[in-house]
Amino acid sequence: MRMPRLAISVSSPNAVLVTVCAGVFLASLDQTSVVTALPEIMLDLGITVDRLDDLAWIVTAYLLGFTVAMPLLGRAGDVYGYRRLYIGATLVFGAGSALVALAPSLGWLIGARVVQAVGGGALIPAAIALASERFPAARRPIVFGIVGAAAEMGAVLGPLYGGTIIHLLGWRWIFWTNLPVVVVLLGAVAAVPVVRAAGGRLDVRGGVLLAAGLALVTLALSQRSFFQGGSVLPYALGAAGIVAFLLLARVERGALEPVISRALFLSRRFAAAMSAQLLVGGALIMALVTVPLMTDTVLGESPLEGGLRLMRFTGAIPVGAIAGGYAARWLGPRIPTLAGLAIGAAGLLLMSTWDVSIRDPALTLHLVTGGLGFGLVIAPLVVSAVDVAGDAYRGTAAAWITVARMLGMTLGLAALSAWGMGYFQLLTTDFAFPLGGSAEALSAYEAGVTGAALDVFSAFFRAGAALSLVAIVPALFLPGRPSRA
Repeated sequence: MRMPRLAISVSSPNAVLVTVCAGVFLASLDQTSVVTALPEIMLDLGITVDRLDDLAWIVTAYLLGFTVAMPLLGRAGDVYGYRRLYIGATLVFGAGSALVALAPSLGWLIGARVVQAVGGGALIPAAIALASERFPAARRPIVFGIVGAAAEMGAVLGPLYGGTIIHLLGWRWIFWTNLPVVVVLLGAVAAVPVVRAAGGRLDVRGGVLLAAGLALVTLALSQRSFFQGGSVLPYALGAAGIVAFLLLARVERGALEPVISRALFLSRRFAAAMSAQLLVGGALIMALVTVPLMTDTVLGESPLEGGLRLMRFTGAIPVGAIAGGYAARWLGPRIPTLAGLAIGAAGLLLMSTWDVSIRDPALTLHLVTGGLGFGLVIAPLVVSAVDVAGDAYRGTAAAWITVARMLGMTLGLAALSAWGMGYFQLLTTDFAFPLGGSAEALSAYEAGVTGAALDVFSAFFRAGAALSLVAIVPALFLPGRPSRA
């Protein structure tokens, strides 16, 4: 009997979707896998404990390059084609991975991470735009949900993947193993039929000024002293970023096809999606930082348990992303976004009730609820932004909606560290360590500090819930019907 043959070519939309999702997954995997490698990197490169702040730049450099490169490269995809952008981004990511693996010093490593991040950051808008041009508008919400799920799954599995590779081969192999995948991706994307690009001009001057402004503002927001004072550095960086943006505004007035489309940013729907995404990023970072930190400190569990608890939260996000894509297809972006924001806020409010006695199943229920809520909003917000842009600025819109989330997370993290430390100091002002005191006095002191820390962590969760609820306001301006054209 002749068996039926399954013919899936690279030209089929589903094959293209699988290919672009693989690239997004790889870029997101490297964003978090390096965290588990930091102790090994310290030993290998001879980094002493007093240089821990410098070591943090290994993570910060990737986030910075990931963010600032997106708008210009997304626009490059609009002009020259998303297939070319995807191929170029993959090549840059592969070159950056090789440079990281060869790093002889911390400075080299940080610079190589920036190169790697530029390629990884460009893969996101390239993947969204490349997939969206292969599918009709009615199916794009589901496509965006799947792409978002791939990105979130990469971030979830990154630490586990990194730890496994380190155990078997060493930290450098986290990056060497990227190269075979890069070769496969290049071969697959090269076989994708070319779709004629929208064309136009690439505003290089505007793009450079935009990247400089974003880099300076992001660096300013990432400084802990931004909210605390005590250092002029973050304010100097922020002022320089504002100057870059003012120069950008002047240059863009004379640009025939500016890197920042005025029509795009004057769109109510695009502004609503960007505003909601910014607030979602701030709310999300509250959970991502607080869950493991609270588990490892006041709840008295191991770092492994903190990571496992966080995975219950982040593991639910890809599930919510796919569900949000299907919901946006049939209901339009507004309803699933509102539902996701409400569910995410409910999950964070439930987490704010945690004390030292929290156990399963309540703990897992709270974490999964929050993760599902944040996942639900991914596809509706992306489809709202990309549909407004049309063919001419599809890549640009995909880049900006991702940048909004990253900026929200950066701002939220800076506010969390500054405000949280100040709040903790306020709560413990009257506490004095009982030197030479009785066991009862020491126990009372520990109970007081634990209670203060619980109050701080609960405040973090409530702040995240508040940001989610505030995001409902711009979400009300999202389209209320599914896109069919």
